[in-house]
Amino acid sequence: MVYQNIFGAVIASLLGFAFLYRLRGKKKARALVKTDQNGNCLKSSENGICEAKISTSTDIIIVGAGVVGSALAYTLGKEGRRVHVIERDLAEPDRIVGELLQPGGYLKLIELGLEDCVSEIDAQRVLGYALYKDGKSTKLPYPLENFHPNVAGRSFHHGRFIQRMRQKASSLPNVRLEQGTVTSLLEEKGTVKGVQYKSKGGDLELTAHAPLTIVCDGCYSNLRRSLCNPKVDIPSCFVGLVLENCQLPYTNHGHVILADPSPILFYPISSTEIRCLVDVPGQKVPSISGGEMAHYLKTKVAPQVPPEMYAAFMAATDKGNIKSMPNRSMPAAPHPRPGALLMGDAVNMRHPLTGGGMTVALSDIVVLRNLLRPLHNLNDAPALCKYLESFYTLRKPVASTINTLAGALYKVFCASPDPARKEMRQACFDYLSLGGVFSNGPLAILSGLNPRPLSLVLHFFAVAVYAVGRLLIPFPSPKRIWVGARLILGASGIIFPIINSEGVRQMFFPVTVLSYYRAPPVN
Repeated sequence: MVYQNIFGAVIASLLGFAFLYRLRGKKKARALVKTDQNGNCLKSSENGICEAKISTSTDIIIVGAGVVGSALAYTLGKEGRRVHVIERDLAEPDRIVGELLQPGGYLKLIELGLEDCVSEIDAQRVLGYALYKDGKSTKLPYPLENFHPNVAGRSFHHGRFIQRMRQKASSLPNVRLEQGTVTSLLEEKGTVKGVQYKSKGGDLELTAHAPLTIVCDGCYSNLRRSLCNPKVDIPSCFVGLVLENCQLPYTNHGHVILADPSPILFYPISSTEIRCLVDVPGQKVPSISGGEMAHYLKTKVAPQVPPEMYAAFMAATDKGNIKSMPNRSMPAAPHPRPGALLMGDAVNMRHPLTGGGMTVALSDIVVLRNLLRPLHNLNDAPALCKYLESFYTLRKPVASTINTLAGALYKVFCASPDPARKEMRQACFDYLSLGGVFSNGPLAILSGLNPRPLSLVLHFFAVAVYAVGRLLIPFPSPKRIWVGARLILGASGIIFPIINSEGVRQMFFPVTVLSYYRAPPVN
């Protein structure tokens, strides 16, 4: 009996010792990976990589919280998706573009439930354009007669608009915004499983997993190379100033000056400030820090500024808060990759002259939302990838029309010593000055209210034919006939290469593309 008790005590002691050893091991293992109060990994002892806790309950990872990322996060969050947004810098951005939202873009903002993001940021209504050339001007209102009175363009400080959209997205309980720098995509057997990133102030590499990763980290994207063919063209740079204590000649209108060598833009960004963007052709601009830029603005640009804005322009130049950025153009040429999707300026850019970038972005979000809406499960990456190829086809007519207009209009508006190009530029100004259908049609395309490729081509060549007609009346001399022929050839040389880069079939005949008819995969 005594031996039985001794034997039982030994067994109990061994079991107790094993239990304590196991418990100590678990505590030690937990100590190797520390998390903060939000469940974010702070430390990993072995390979320096921490599996983010939220990754197991995330449907979609969004890289970037700019216009596309923020609006997309809110849109998908509202659809019930669990969204993890990773943005390099959540501080208010300070940019000189992305400040004008066309009426077509505002309609998309309403469709997405984000129209209140232009409230309480001192945004200004934009009702059209004023076009200047050689001291003459013409007023070009948007064709808004058939829309609600609240529908118009909006201009604002870019950073204020972005912050409002980020707040809107983060107000949803299933949307998480995190500040971090995504360093690479996580791939397994050719399928993207998530991202690897560094959180703010941390040196450790973190990982986050989701069935779908949407990359929309803007024009400086470091992830696009593996997801598209990044042929980026930089035709010019914008130099930005802010004019104060100044009134535009046409209230609530953007102003475009057909200057030499290229256009100058003015539009309000608040009730007291006017943005001026000076286009400088080429990839280099005069030095700002060395004072060459101020000299260029005062001697070359200022004499071409309307008299009402001259004093404010000179004062803004003297103030010295001058910024510049390259104007990029890149047709969409994605490489479909299971588990990943590319959106926004990361996949498609156009010259910002017409302010159409945000309209394209918001239109793309509507297309993607409608495609994802019938899907309850995103885990079948190959099937999802094949289905989402239709996204790049369905977006084409709107995006390509706005892209083509921006590229073509920029080339027409730039000064040239070529007589045929001079005639085309003057004819464009005079054609739009005719009013009625001659201005309403092009303005409906530019504003995103009627982004139809065929309408764009018809109006573009109507301008060319109008220019040739003026040359041949009253007497078609051989020289005038020759200039007219060169004008038609020049117009074709402007628009057809842009259309070709966008894709003729996808732009004009998307219904002939097989991916147009892709059905949702069966969950």
